[in-house]
Amino acid sequence: MGGEGFLTLCAVFRVSPEPVGEPLLLSLLRRYRDALNYSIKRIHGYMEENGLKKTPGDGAVHGLLYEELKSRFGLPSRIAIDCYREAKSILKSWLGNGGNGRLPRARRPRMWLTERYGYRVKDGYVEIIGGLRLKIIGWDRRYDQYPSRQAVLTYRNGKFLLRVAKMVPKPQPINPVDVLAVDVNEKYIVAGNHRVEHRFETAVEKAVRYRELAERLQRKYSNGSYRAWLRRRGIRDRVRRFHEKARSIIEDWARKTSHEIVVVARQNNYAIAREDLTYLVESLRKLPRQHRTRLVLLGYRRLGYWLDWQCEKHGVPCIAVNPKDTSSTCPLCGSRLVESGYRRLKCPSCGFEADRDTVAVLNIRRKALAQMGGSLTTPTAPQMTDVAPNRCGEPVNRPKGNPLLGRGGGQQYA
Repeated sequence: MGGEGFLTLCAVFRVSPEPVGEPLLLSLLRRYRDALNYSIKRIHGYMEENGLKKTPGDGAVHGLLYEELKSRFGLPSRIAIDCYREAKSILKSWLGNGGNGRLPRARRPRMWLTERYGYRVKDGYVEIIGGLRLKIIGWDRRYDQYPSRQAVLTYRNGKFLLRVAKMVPKPQPINPVDVLAVDVNEKYIVAGNHRVEHRFETAVEKAVRYRELAERLQRKYSNGSYRAWLRRRGIRDRVRRFHEKARSIIEDWARKTSHEIVVVARQNNYAIAREDLTYLVESLRKLPRQHRTRLVLLGYRRLGYWLDWQCEKHGVPCIAVNPKDTSSTCPLCGSRLVESGYRRLKCPSCGFEADRDTVAVLNIRRKALAQMGGSLTTPTAPQMTDVAPNRCGEPVNRPKGNPLLGRGGGQQYA
């Protein structure tokens, strides 16, 4: 996420071309997209002809594509260079991921721009090579003091967006005094440790509603008597918008929730610990279809990505732990837990009893502390005196609701 000591942020500007220049700009974006897809195929073909396993150097790619991109697609000189550089970057990334399946291709009108040579921001306008000027409508000024890097101009749903990369110094990392463990569930995200617990409601119900609307339309117009309607652009656009809305809801929720969790950790000098759910998809196949669909739609990977990113941005250490047995073993003695009620588990050995989400949080914290070299602070709260303690120093029968950790968001205990 950036070079040594730096983070790469993305500042998004909504821009509007002058009325006379809009057709010219849209035509340029479409020609660039076609040239980009053509360049990917040509570079890949060149690699196969010469038996190369890595993308060729800039000199070879320049000689292969530069003149052709200018003459065949009408691209200005600098934009032609940016085009084959982006094609090379996309192909390199595809090969690094295994190079399986079809070649990657751009579908929407877009253009990669290099700062100073391809574009520059001046007096509330973005000036693009070729004499085109775009007025900035929405300006994110939080990162104005940092230098701009490469940018991508895209056209989607009638709007032009400019995404500018910014290099920002990394913050000073905190010295954690404890760990805030994060447990991901279908309905709630639970973040806590032995002293505090926060619960964040997921957005899966809202997202499922829009997905069901899209699937209902698809089922209706897939019927033989309505099949001709499915070829109408309005019906297809409506189905696509419902799917996009569902994805946007989850993405927005993941970004905001991860930010809230990391802010809490930063304020209390906590490190973040989360489960490494890389291979979760394999286990999801064993679940019922409805439950599996909701978990896939929830997007564990997006939440994990944004948690890692927010930790980098705020200087909070982030530890990924093995998820095995986090919800089924006792966090005190390691014995196998048994069910004692709805979503409640009890240890037959030491008598520990808690909500299954609380159990997962405590186990994740324990594993993270083990990776960090042991406990960072005093691991237990002051001993309760009104009940008999067990051999681990915990009350044998806690009241329901787990007063040690609380039921609501943000309850703290001494």
